[in-house]
Amino acid sequence: MLDDKVNILLVDDQPAKLLTYRTILADVGENLLSASNATEALELLLKHDVAVVLIDVYMPDIDGFQLAAMIRNHPRFEKTALIFISAILLTDVDRLRGYEMGAVDYVPVPVIPEVLRAKVKIFVELFRKTRQLEQLNRELEARVAERTAELGSSTLQLRQSERLRSLALAAGQMGSWEWNLARGSTVWDHGQCEIFGVDPHTFVPTLQTVQPLINPEDFELLVRAFRKVTKEANTFQTEFRALRPNGEVRWCTGTAAASFDEHGRLIWLSGVTADITERKRAEERQILLAEEVDHRARNVVAVVQSIMRLTRADNIDEYIGALDGRIGALSNAHRLLAGSRWEGADLDRLVEEEFAPYRAAGNEQVLTRGPVVSLPPATAQTIALALHELATNAAKYGALSTKNGQVTLTWRTAPGKLELDWAESGGPQVSPPTRRGYGSRAIVAGIERQLGGVVNFDWQASGLRCTLSVPHESNMDSRRVPERHHIDGVAMQSAETDSDDKRVLLVEDEPLVSMMLADMLSSFGHKVDGPYSRFSDAMLAAKSNNLQAGILDVNLGGEKTYAVADILTDRKIPFAFVTGYGPDAIVSTFAHAPVLQKPIEAAKLHALLQQIVR
Repeated sequence: MLDDKVNILLVDDQPAKLLTYRTILADVGENLLSASNATEALELLLKHDVAVVLIDVYMPDIDGFQLAAMIRNHPRFEKTALIFISAILLTDVDRLRGYEMGAVDYVPVPVIPEVLRAKVKIFVELFRKTRQLEQLNRELEARVAERTAELGSSTLQLRQSERLRSLALAAGQMGSWEWNLARGSTVWDHGQCEIFGVDPHTFVPTLQTVQPLINPEDFELLVRAFRKVTKEANTFQTEFRALRPNGEVRWCTGTAAASFDEHGRLIWLSGVTADITERKRAEERQILLAEEVDHRARNVVAVVQSIMRLTRADNIDEYIGALDGRIGALSNAHRLLAGSRWEGADLDRLVEEEFAPYRAAGNEQVLTRGPVVSLPPATAQTIALALHELATNAAKYGALSTKNGQVTLTWRTAPGKLELDWAESGGPQVSPPTRRGYGSRAIVAGIERQLGGVVNFDWQASGLRCTLSVPHESNMDSRRVPERHHIDGVAMQSAETDSDDKRVLLVEDEPLVSMMLADMLSSFGHKVDGPYSRFSDAMLAAKSNNLQAGILDVNLGGEKTYAVADILTDRKIPFAFVTGYGPDAIVSTFAHAPVLQKPIEAAKLHALLQQIVR
């Protein structure tokens, strides 16, 4: 008996550290068991006799101190040697806490192999001597048990019950249960009843009363796991959903261990249930966050793609400069929004970022004033791009193109709206342009079509005067967009004005992306109905206009365009979705519809239209 190898349990959540300890203790010549968390450690302790437990102090979920408390609460492990290993300098309070938990020693990191082996060997030899005495006691108990089998069985059941209750209470948000198959009785502790939302004083756990408290699909999984239990494989663990009587659903993980008699018959089943609902919710939040980050990234790339496609220049240097400025304005707005976790951007800081180059070396060519205003994300990006286009135009042709020129930007709030006034003076004499370029088109598309505001250009001889008015505060959700839609500076004609002229319905609320898609469709030889950035306008167009196909952004100002898709389906008009989310975000009802992910490739859009338009 004294020559048999004994078990040493190593508990650490880092595989590399476990490997190090196994290497150091290999020369001890004993069995080394490894566990990466508290649950695995408890399962190994229940299955094996362990001489020494080496525990890492800092582990996720259940740390070393909590695990030590759980071990010490079990009568079987009252004298098991516990050695804490810590890579972090522990305070005297931590050490005192550890000794109160029953620790026999601390080993700091880096571990000195000789010291660790010497400490472990001492407790291994002590365990061997103790085990010899325990063997003698077991033989004595066996002889007594032969005469008092019923009393011995009752004592075992009582020990198992107390053990499970202690483990559940120590871990928190856990409950324990026992099922005596021979007697047909089941016992739940207070923690188990609390997880399932039943009264511990009145609830009687039976198969008939427990089954309604478990999701039917999960109950079948539990039954199948139970049927696989054997004397050799006597434990199992699974996740399931508890259905509380009040309708609340709780995610749980259940661990069970079975006991068999000398004839191999299952006589006892006991287990621990842990409530993991918060962990599940955290995982779901992480998935949603990842999807939203992906969506925003795709939308940003789509906007940049639109800027690149729609920007015009006479040479490559001018083209690169225009791109740098426009992407820079977008980047500044994103940086300010990211600083507030996308809750809003301060208008004054947005203006400061855009006009910093014109205030260098004390040159005050741009004067700004206005109250403190926090802009929601969509408004901040649109205004940032609008101000950039106005500043770029002024630097090329207006007041900022001369040393004596000056721009005054003021803003004010009125009930339900925000107004910005741009006034140039002191520059060269200007005249109204004969056509609208990218800048004015982008400003009108963003302010009017996306935000439901109003843009007014007043080309005075002394300089441009421009007024931007956008909904603000409570009117943001109930804004009305003017009925005109601008592409290339010309109001789009509705299909109602020419019943024989079929068009492609374009529904997209990001102004630059909608401009790009309209540009693509026109280059393919299609006439565009839209683009529509409001749900109500899109619905009306889908119902009454003469259409040959539809291109629908899935998310339109927070509303799904599935109702528009339903109308097109009823009218047998082919359509495709555009989205910044993944294709699996489309509901199963429209699984047959083609999906284009942002950023949109012109070749793919062209091929899709050739496929669906007849």
